[in-house]
Amino acid sequence: MTTVVLNRRSLLAAGGSILATELLVTGVPGLLLPARAAGLAPTETMSGGANNYRKGAAIVERIGKGGFWMSGTVRHAGDGAPLAGQRIQIWAHTTEGQEHEPQSHGATLTDKDGKFRLEMPQIIPIFGQPHGHLAYDSGEFKTVFLRPIMRSAKETSLEAHFVLQSA
Repeated sequence: MTTVVLNRRSLLAAGGSILATELLVTGVPGLLLPARAAGLAPTETMSGGANNYRKGAAIVERIGKGGFWMSGTVRHAGDGAPLAGQRIQIWAHTTEGQEHEPQSHGATLTDKDGKFRLEMPQIIPIFGQPHGHLAYDSGEFKTVFLRPIMRSAKETSLEAHFVLQSA
């Protein structure tokens, strides 16, 4: 069994040792580890995200009769800055059409805060999963396809967020 006796001399020695280590590690007193800016990692394409994708789907005010909201944000990898004017294509299997049909596709643009929102018909399950499809494919950044799954077919909205990496 080891007994540690703390007195004024041992406390001063321990404090000096920590300070010296801190200076060696960081070069700045008061920081034990150097600050790191990890940045915001880019979004990876999801498996099945590109199913029934149609290159160049038109920008629309709404898909079909509406009633369901697809929304999200688009940010720049690294600094997380919002990206305005980015085209996001959206499609899904809905009450008004299957996801491979042209009327089930539409696109929208992000606003000045990098947000997008598009109304579409209610999404219904296909192969047991209610899900939407979203794509960024404009070319300034690397293409990303997303396929977020809803918890329930009764939900009336779905969010998806993009972090884009320069092409």
